[in-house]
Amino acid sequence: MDIHNFFLMLFLILVSARILGELFAKVGIPSVLGELSAGILLGVSGFGIIDVNDVLKVLAEIGIILLLFEVGLETDVKRLREAGSKAIVVALFGVIFPFSASLLAGIYIFDLTLPVSLFIGGTLTATSIGITLRVLRDIHKEQTGIAQIVIGAAVIDDIIGVIILVFVYDFAIKKEVSLSNAGTVTAFIFLFLLLAPMLANILSEFVRKYDPKKQVPGFIPTIIISLILLFSYLSHLSGAPEILGSFAAGIALSRRFFLPFGLGLRASADFIKKVKNSMTPIIQLFTPIFFVMVGLSMNLKVLDLTSGDFWIMSAVFLIIAVLGKYIGAYFITQKCASNKMLIGISMIPRGEVGLIFAEIGRINGILNNEIYAVLIFVIIITTIVPPFLLKWLFKFECA
Repeated sequence: MDIHNFFLMLFLILVSARILGELFAKVGIPSVLGELSAGILLGVSGFGIIDVNDVLKVLAEIGIILLLFEVGLETDVKRLREAGSKAIVVALFGVIFPFSASLLAGIYIFDLTLPVSLFIGGTLTATSIGITLRVLRDIHKEQTGIAQIVIGAAVIDDIIGVIILVFVYDFAIKKEVSLSNAGTVTAFIFLFLLLAPMLANILSEFVRKYDPKKQVPGFIPTIIISLILLFSYLSHLSGAPEILGSFAAGIALSRRFFLPFGLGLRASADFIKKVKNSMTPIIQLFTPIFFVMVGLSMNLKVLDLTSGDFWIMSAVFLIIAVLGKYIGAYFITQKCASNKMLIGISMIPRGEVGLIFAEIGRINGILNNEIYAVLIFVIIITTIVPPFLLKWLFKFECA
């Protein structure tokens, strides 16, 4: 790829994301939808100016990793633990229902093969935590109890989703289920989750201790980004989504984690503030690239809107996709129904996670063009509609 063309592409991505994000925000629409729209306009669905390439994928991945790091940095570990049992319930129902319902619908309603039905189920178990968290941040609700449940549930959802994908991929490609592969991935994931916070805690103490002694500016962002990238790499080696590594790093840097019993609370708060001030400009630069990339990856041209079969299949799987994430919130105890509704809707977006699952199925010949188009449609609707609903429904949140 010509370097000058890449600079032009990056210019268009950053400027269009900023302009449309601002315009959407001015009329009361979540700015993340402006960034998604920028990607749709620039990509194959719009003017076809920018093609998705590996370099842009890397920059987008850095964007979502930094966003999740920032969320982890600001997460109250105590409240996250308190939300643990509720998050588990929401996550488990949000995986079991869409997976099993999609499997049954594929086989018994649409007469699809078992591998195809399994892959559809795997795709619809996905949750894009990035979309929801961006909306929560935009409306300043990322510290609420609802947000803690959603964060916990989405992380659990990601872990289960990766394990399911290993099962489904092995069966669809090799025509057999490899328990050893799934077992290895599962073991690596839990080992990583066990060791990551401890390692991040040690490294964060190093940063806090040696920052005052630095001779060259930029010590904190250099160390923090290096830490994030290391954890993301280790997370990838374990078979887990990269975002788990950055999330663990962020939590380990929160004051309640690395200063037991609240000792030195004021100094810790100052340090966290210093980290946030150093990292915020970098996060604000890279995060929009991720959401533009989600839009670039949405190929609206594969949709055959004149086909009756397309609409029937899309309607069935869309209902499954929505109910699968939405109903799980009603199995937990909350003060009022509006809070349960907010939790359920927060789990609906599929975003980049669903697109990745669908693309894996298409590339490997598991999903034909018709099924792929249906999944793209479901992913687009479940990605674009929930941000509108969240912003409106938070007006009725119970205190």
